[in-house]
Amino acid sequence: MISSAETPLPGLFVAFEGGDGAGKSTQARILADSLRAAGHEVLLTREPGGTPIGEKLRGLVLEHGHGEVGARTEALIFAASRAAHVEQSIRPALERGGVVVTDRYIGSSIVYQGVGRGLGADAVRDLNVWATDGLWPDLTVLLDVDEAEGRSRRTAGDAAEDRLESEPDEFHRDVRAAFLELAETRPGAYLVLDARQEPGELAEAILSAVTSALEARSAAVRAHPGRVEARP
Repeated sequence: MISSAETPLPGLFVAFEGGDGAGKSTQARILADSLRAAGHEVLLTREPGGTPIGEKLRGLVLEHGHGEVGARTEALIFAASRAAHVEQSIRPALERGGVVVTDRYIGSSIVYQGVGRGLGADAVRDLNVWATDGLWPDLTVLLDVDEAEGRSRRTAGDAAEDRLESEPDEFHRDVRAAFLELAETRPGAYLVLDARQEPGELAEAILSAVTSALEARSAAVRAHPGRVEARP
């Protein structure tokens, strides 16, 4: 949320979070198309990735065949990709007044590496706050899916799972619980939706929330002409 002492960046930052197979990529794309049709500049992006170096790091951390990747190494690779993503893509788009829609952000690292890998949520959060210079989404859309449904979706049609997707159900169960717990700590900044809903229903709910956030952001920018990022 934005306090009266803070001034937002002109643009709006929306992150999609949730377990593997929740439908984040699909809903992020639908949202981006809807916003573009309404005349907004939109950056649709993903993590890890979003920049040339980020896409290379994505392969290292998600593809099989790179040998053992320890938990700390994994966390640092995600943070390095995110640092480049914010510096090169996300912050410039927000400064131009665009809407940034990203498939995953800091929440995924807190949950997957902090909780799932046992590194500690606070330690991973602090690492990523430093990597991003404290840039948080204005709205996080959490698509909630249980581990069985997520795996069923991921493997439909004999699709191959990546290195994290192929973790056992217990891992994904912990990830789901951690996402929901994280959302409870910042209820005003999260939209939590049941990913089993029809895609059209989900898209309608998401667009409504983002439209309201855009209206609030516009009013905040008019009230505070300077620029600082939104903070949790």
